[in-house]
Formats: sequence, structure tokens, C-alpha cells
Amino acid sequence: MSDLSPALPATPVLDVWCELQCPDCHIALEDVRALRARYGDRLELRLRHFPLEKHKHSFAAAQAAEEAVAQGRGWPYAEAVLDRVAELDRKGEPFLVEVARDLGLDAEEFDTALIDGRHILVVDADQAEGKAIGVTGTPTYVIGGERLDGGKSQEGLRERVEEIADRLLAERRD
Repeated sequence: MSDLSPALPATPVLDVWCELQCPDCHIALEDVRALRARYGDRLELRLRHFPLEKHKHSFAAAQAAEEAVAQGRGWPYAEAVLDRVAELDRKGEPFLVEVARDLGLDAEEFDTALIDGRHILVVDADQAEGKAIGVTGTPTYVIGGERLDGGKSQEGLRERVEEIADRLLAERRD
């Protein structure tokens, strides 16, 4: 008799619905770094885009982050932008290219990507999926089918993510 239940993914996934101009996402960066340090490659952290209209550079920042993914440095780029949210507010799109240059990425390719819009569909798809599952603000985490909203309060969120991740990892060992 065979087991027809769907196989669990090899690694639990934590979707981090984020907006790179969001002050709350800047604060949540400490939690993201702590989760990465604790779990390493046992937990896949995926950056998901949810640009908010109230932040005029957020859509461009999401596209720039996708260019960083294409160049193999998605999370380092996202973290570098989030570390300097106030500069993004002040400088806009030129700042996004500046961060790429600072990280040793192909800054000219970033500039071109922002002009030609090659990553718009990825950002739009993330935003549409986020809306479909009830994301209303950032940061929002989704792990093990549970949505945790950090836009209102981040109090206890990392602990809750850790509880779920630990449970998911234990299920994979059984």
C-alpha cells in the first residue's frame, strides 16, 4: 500500500512579505538575521514583495531587489536597502543603484532594469499573491500555512516563527 499524501518540501519555507521602504521592515531585519543565524540552510527564507502605495520608491526598490536576485545577491541587497531606509526616502531610485554599486553588483544593469521594467511581472505577481492570501501590510510572514502579521506589532513574532519552524523540522525527522 502506497502513501498518497503530498511530500513535505525538503526544507521548510518562510515567506517574508516585505517592502524595502518600510520602517517596520527595517525593524524586522534583526529578526530575519536572527532566524537565518539560527536555522542556516534548514529554513528557506524567501523575500516576497508587497510594495505599498504610500511609499513612492517601494515599487522600484522591489524591482531592484529582483535584479539583485538575478545577480545572485538578493538578501544582501534587500538588507542593505532596509538598513538605510531613510536614504531611500530622500534619494529615490539613484540610491538603489548606489547600493548595488556598494555591494559590487553591476550597477549599470540595475539602472537598465529599472528603466526597462524587466522585473515588474515578478513584483506584480508577488503583490497579487499577497493580497490573495490576506497580506495587508508589511512585514508579514507565512510559514507552515500560517500568516503572521508584523505590520501592527512585531512583539513575539520571531518566537512564533521559531515555534512553527521547529515543529516543521521535527515533522521532517519523523
